[in-house]
Amino acid sequence: MWKDPIVEEIRKTREEYAGQFGYDLHAICQDIRAKQGKTGRPVVSLTAKPVRPVKMMAKVA
Repeated sequence: MWKDPIVEEIRKTREEYAGQFGYDLHAICQDIRAKQGKTGRPVVSLTAKPVRPVKMMAKVA
């Protein structure tokens, strides 16, 4: 089976990066957010939309 060297490099880099944080997704996200804030570009943070109740339809017999 043919292996794409670019994909293999990306997978290796991803594995090394995740390994730095013990594969802890919370720690990885914190690191990404910290790096994102240092770029000088605006960072958008959206608030969660409130959940609307769903109206139930009556059963048809």
